[in-house]
Amino acid sequence: MNYKYILIPLFFLLSECTIYTDVNVINDTKKIVFKDGFNNQGFALIYSDELYKTKKISRKLNDRDLIIFQKNLKKGSTVKINNIINGKSVIAKVGQTTKYPKFNNSVITKRIADEIQLDLNEPYVEISEILNNSTFVAKKSKTFDEEKQVANKAPVDSISINNLNSSSKKKKLIKKKKFDYSIKIADFYFKDTAKSMRKRIKNETRIRSVKIIKINNTKYRVLLGPFNNINSLQMAFNDIDILEFENLEIIKND
Repeated sequence: MNYKYILIPLFFLLSECTIYTDVNVINDTKKIVFKDGFNNQGFALIYSDELYKTKKISRKLNDRDLIIFQKNLKKGSTVKINNIINGKSVIAKVGQTTKYPKFNNSVITKRIADEIQLDLNEPYVEISEILNNSTFVAKKSKTFDEEKQVANKAPVDSISINNLNSSSKKKKLIKKKKFDYSIKIADFYFKDTAKSMRKRIKNETRIRSVKIIKINNTKYRVLLGPFNNINSLQMAFNDIDILEFENLEIIKND
């Protein structure tokens, strides 16, 4: 993930943090440019007028619009909203700059939630920016009605057979995985840099569950968690906010 700045040993750490191949920090202005398109996994907030009335969201949305609010992307950007749990997705546009809870990676309409059959108790989605030169745009010709006819992609954990003495009908059993998430802070080239980040998090926040996972010989990932309920996940997410990371991601653990 990408963050605004780190103030520990300045030249050493900043030189090693150039591992982020998807972003550039330009002229120390903290402006983030996503070369390959913005991408974030996290929990969406489904819009309701009640959220607007209670000022949790600063702008209104029409329930039937294919519009989302996303703080990292400019108005008019084209995005793909993917339900990570079942693989269903829709294309939408980013609306005006809007204030909403930092824990959420977007605000989506009820129509979008219905289209991708989002579990409102676990609204885990991936927001992916679609660039103008993306081949995905040219190939996206299906209507939403056609997409509704696509078979549910949820994994089949087991198959049971009913009434073995007759027609032996097969029934799919879809097992819902338990709530198990981590917060991805960043990937680093060097393990020592990842250790420095872990130390900083422990020194400057109340968070103690900080892990370093070796992805490969040149990538070390700093994670918070795991968390087995949304309240503890949101509390840790809010606690880490004081360090002003730019693009935290929530990762579902296998």
